[in-house]
Amino acid sequence: MTQTQTQHVDVSIVIPVYNEEESLPELMKGVSSTFDSMGKSYEVIFVDDGSTDDSFNVVRVLRETYGVGDAENVNRIKAIRFSRNSGKSAALSAGIEYACGDMIITMDADLQDDPAAIPEMLSKIDEGWDVVSGWKKVRHDPFGKTFPSKIWNAMTSMAAGLKLHDFNCGFKAYRRDAAKNLDIYGERHRYLPAMAHWDGCRVTEIVVPHHARKFGKSKYGAWRMFNGAMDMITLLFLKRYMRSPMHFFGILGMLAIMVGVGILGYFGVMWAITGAMKIRPLTLLAIGSMIMGMQFISIGLVGEMITNTTQGRRQYSVRERL
Repeated sequence: MTQTQTQHVDVSIVIPVYNEEESLPELMKGVSSTFDSMGKSYEVIFVDDGSTDDSFNVVRVLRETYGVGDAENVNRIKAIRFSRNSGKSAALSAGIEYACGDMIITMDADLQDDPAAIPEMLSKIDEGWDVVSGWKKVRHDPFGKTFPSKIWNAMTSMAAGLKLHDFNCGFKAYRRDAAKNLDIYGERHRYLPAMAHWDGCRVTEIVVPHHARKFGKSKYGAWRMFNGAMDMITLLFLKRYMRSPMHFFGILGMLAIMVGVGILGYFGVMWAITGAMKIRPLTLLAIGSMIMGMQFISIGLVGEMITNTTQGRRQYSVRERL
């Protein structure tokens, strides 16, 4: 029997993969051992994000070794292979869309996340939480990575209105509906707990073990911090103005027009009193302000039209599924 999208399991584990061929066998061994002791049905969804090594062929071998589930005689391992590298957010989005479990776990493929923490995460879901985020309290990463992360997490907590120590930890558990409702693209995987919180989900965190990387090297450079900051600005804007962009651009436009009208009004009064009219730099500033104000309003109107006419579009291309 071939496993389909409608096949029911208790837990789906979504694992983005990018050049992790050496880590995958040990990771799957840990996941299998954890679930064998729990007695829950599960599936593992590997999402190959355009790997240039032999990662996808390793997944094929793992399907043959671990795939068949005793209870329902289906393959426990699914796989999605992207045509090109599309980023972690796209990989998570594709994996979550493909998942069939009542609960969904996301974790990294580099062996830094320990499957032994999964039972505690699932017990938190059973307590009534919708999202359980991992907190790598003790990290085995260089200072150049951990220090900026602390600053970023503190800023994100304030901006999101949600107190968490580690937003960017890839090790998380979700109730099915909470995960399926997330709109993930760009660098948004960094803000999934905040997005879930804004959607009304109950979000908590637990301390999870964090291991040093055994194989390969980190795929994330300093430039991703800039991308993450831009996505945070976008998310904050969308949180408040996604359904009414005119409220944002209209306010800016009206303020700019009011400044321009005020300045020109002042010069108009002076011209009426003195009879002298001079073109000053401030006059040009006033005209420019009014033009800019009208442009802001136009942007707001275009945003309203886009909001009402467009649908979401996938940011990845799937080459094959297993």
